[in-house]
Amino acid sequence: MNPRFTAHSSTERSFTEQSSTAQHAATSASSGRTPAMSADHPYPVREVSSLVASWIDRLGDAWVEGEITQLKLRRQSYYSYFSLRDLAETISLQVTCPSRLLTDGLIGEGSRVIVHGSFTLYKGNGSLSLMAKGLRQAGMGELLARLERLRQQLAAEGLFSNELKRPLPYLPRTIGLITGRNSAAERDVLSVAHTRWPEVQFAVRYATVQGARCVPEVVEQLRLLDADPAVDVIIIARGGGSIEDLLPFSDETLVRAVSCATTPVVSAIGHEPDVPLLDYVADLRAATPTDAAKKVVPDVVTERALVRELQARNAQALRQWVRRERALVDSLTSRPVIALPATLIEPRLQESERARQELQRQMTLILANEENRIATATTQLTALGPLHTLARGYSIVQVQRPTGETAVLRSIDDAPPGAQLRVRASDGVVSAAVLGTQASPRLSTVKEASDGSEE
Repeated sequence: MNPRFTAHSSTERSFTEQSSTAQHAATSASSGRTPAMSADHPYPVREVSSLVASWIDRLGDAWVEGEITQLKLRRQSYYSYFSLRDLAETISLQVTCPSRLLTDGLIGEGSRVIVHGSFTLYKGNGSLSLMAKGLRQAGMGELLARLERLRQQLAAEGLFSNELKRPLPYLPRTIGLITGRNSAAERDVLSVAHTRWPEVQFAVRYATVQGARCVPEVVEQLRLLDADPAVDVIIIARGGGSIEDLLPFSDETLVRAVSCATTPVVSAIGHEPDVPLLDYVADLRAATPTDAAKKVVPDVVTERALVRELQARNAQALRQWVRRERALVDSLTSRPVIALPATLIEPRLQESERARQELQRQMTLILANEENRIATATTQLTALGPLHTLARGYSIVQVQRPTGETAVLRSIDDAPPGAQLRVRASDGVVSAAVLGTQASPRLSTVKEASDGSEE
């Protein structure tokens, strides 16, 4: 095996020194009790294995770079295993690695890594293995891993949540554009937008779109456009580039600034293979600056055609509705009850008149019967009444008692001398005073009218 080592110079010196020490030990052993290894004095396998293992143990720690292959990830076990393949030649090295170093999901099959560990020899079959103590991605892989960790952190904070995405205006009055000066991205956005809707207005702000000045300049232009009430939507555009060139658009400061903006933001970086973090936090992601212009600005030709189509459909629907309603009205007016409404009223009028006449006849008959009944009752009452008796020559004598009350005289004992009497005949009332208690007393009379008034 000849794996490529990425180690400090001190480690390389240690390896050389340890190799010399091992050779010196072998020479010393040949001059001692143990005879030198030769055809006549071969070493047993166990001694050779122990000797090689002691040499390997003295190598110390090493840093080895390669590509992970044949990964056997055992999450439930303390150790996992993989082969570390050389990046230039078909040489590989077996690695024993703690499983916890592989469970974050950032390192897997095909990852380019740097392994920090020490070499061990498995005496059972004489295989060499690298016992990993640390593991990190190498080169661009490490950069992508750092970006992935930042993405996971911001996602956990909720900055990429769909609930925070703001809808874009259907027809923006003014579009804010942040891009590089005289860039192809600027030309693409302006050209496509004005072709689709000539009346659209732009507020263009220039910023450095790569390097150390990119983030502060883009953040400042974003702040100015977001504070402008005339700007309805903001496009951040760049015409693609390498991963290193696009790093500023994954900067945490820029991502948080876009998240805090009140105006909808469109990311138009134009780099399909790798997605900068700006694409996650933006309210809309466009594949290219041209795609951003198409998504933000509606096509005037398409929209006018749609308006004409909708007008035609509305007119057709209105005409159909009028025809249906007219047919319904014609159907209703053709019915006899609508054409001659009196045909329903006249029979009801005749029935009402007949009912009125019958009611009048019944009421007349009831009144006549009641009048006859009253007359008969009156005659009976008259015949049985006291006046009828008085008319036959009888009279009613009432005596006035000292208390002022009057009572019918039923005995002469009730009329002592001097008692006041009232004698009622059929034609009036006579007042009298009792002079004695003889059978024919002398009376002092005063004739009263039959209605009770005195004459």
